[in-house]
Amino acid sequence: MVKQDFETLAEFRYRLRKFLRFSEEATQRHGVTPLQYQLLLQIKGFPGRSHASIAELAERLQSKHHGVGALVTRCEELGLVRRRPSEQDLRQVEVHLTAAGERCIGQLVRLHGDELRQLGALLRDLDDIQPDAEAA
Repeated sequence: MVKQDFETLAEFRYRLRKFLRFSEEATQRHGVTPLQYQLLLQIKGFPGRSHASIAELAERLQSKHHGVGALVTRCEELGLVRRRPSEQDLRQVEVHLTAAGERCIGQLVRLHGDELRQLGALLRDLDDIQPDAEAA
């Protein structure tokens, strides 16, 4: 790796931290925590359907099942999500966004768009970094 590669990586980490700080502040201004935002985003963005189970959300959030259950409960209390028994497997509970949850995630995703586009440009620069054999 050359000096420019380290500079690119350092810039990426800096911009990533700035994005995370922006996200933390934006979510809090909208009355939710960053983790609640992540939960709403994972429900809305779950592949192929508009709901997810607690186990699926735990995987997507890389969290423990019981912690995600408590997070869902807090979001229920805010009126952002609701639980429903699965029609396919009565042992499963599906977590769905409410109308308020849909509005909240829509607003936050729009706010995050510009910040993400800036990060995307920097990610393209990272493709140019070639690790040398000694670093492996």
